[in-house]
Amino acid sequence: MFRYFPKNYIWNLSVDLSIEMGARIGEIEEMCAPLLAASEHPDAEGTRAFRETWSRMADKLCALAGEDEARGRRLSAGEKYLRAANYYLTCERLQAHGAPDRDALYRRFLDVFAAGLHHTHANCQRVTIPYEGKTLSALYVRAEGATGRAPLLVQVNGLDSTKEMKYLVGLPQWLARRGVSSLVVDQPGTGEALRLHGMQARYDSEHWASRIVDWLEQHPEVDAGRIGMEGVSLGGYYCPRAVAFEPRFACGVVWGANHDWREVQQRRREREGDFPVPHYWQHVRWVWGGEDIDAFMRIAENVHLDGILDRIRVPFLVTHGEKDSQIPVKWAQRTYDQLVNSPRRELKIFTDREGGVQHSSFDNSINAGHYIADWVAEALGGRVA
Repeated sequence: MFRYFPKNYIWNLSVDLSIEMGARIGEIEEMCAPLLAASEHPDAEGTRAFRETWSRMADKLCALAGEDEARGRRLSAGEKYLRAANYYLTCERLQAHGAPDRDALYRRFLDVFAAGLHHTHANCQRVTIPYEGKTLSALYVRAEGATGRAPLLVQVNGLDSTKEMKYLVGLPQWLARRGVSSLVVDQPGTGEALRLHGMQARYDSEHWASRIVDWLEQHPEVDAGRIGMEGVSLGGYYCPRAVAFEPRFACGVVWGANHDWREVQQRRREREGDFPVPHYWQHVRWVWGGEDIDAFMRIAENVHLDGILDRIRVPFLVTHGEKDSQIPVKWAQRTYDQLVNSPRRELKIFTDREGGVQHSSFDNSINAGHYIADWVAEALGGRVA
């Protein structure tokens, strides 16, 4: 794990995620160097300082991209817009719920990300899926070289990630080269669903996952018999739960197991383990509901996989980093052990040898991501050579 800030796991996590999304080291240095003192006091003032340096870099990149556009250099402009979007999102997700101008910062990020996709001619289309009288937003990435209907992997967020983060890390592109399409979704409790539509998380993830499959079954480019699902971090709970109760999924993958999130909350309440975001208890109540921590803890009692995984009768891959300081590796073993009716279950623990040992491989995602992409391609009938 790259540790720019010696005493601040949450900020280091954010920096590492940004690097995985395509940050440049010179820009990282320019943004982080002024923050060393503030990193030792990660309070609201420190978080504002983080936002100031990172958004300033994003603003500068947008200005440079505008100069590129004026000269007709749209490809260069697009690359700068995508890095700017990365930096806007990185500082946005550290802000407390209700922080001044957080909504405006998020909307700015969405606009800049869209500009980046447009100018780079990316194989990535924004789509919306009807749900509960509103819509779920998603990114659709087409399989490369497909001549008919292609297999597809639905990819869902964790507690505080977004569809754009997952796209920029690279799994959709790695799958596309293997003949598998992607639908990366901001499900309830994440991204646009939470920030723009007020849709909070729900433990019965099959409720929204089934609506996604309904939509995909009508898509002319998707083979409805070869739809899989992947979840990262808290998605390591959402995904197995959805696959257990939605039999139309043809396989499942977790990138970071999360078998018993209720137990994780109990540990965090006792100040054990690392937290993924500042203002943690405020954040989880924004995502899940609950007027206070006790009410939230009652909601969290439902967020576990015990007693349901024997329903899964399709191939399933469980991955985890051996040095995950948020979710103990024992929970990956528990998920694997309970997949008793999967015809092809696999447990892959990423070690120092291949990298990706931290939570959901945020420290070094490429080898872990390629392993997952290969497994999915094999399970859904894509290609690996």
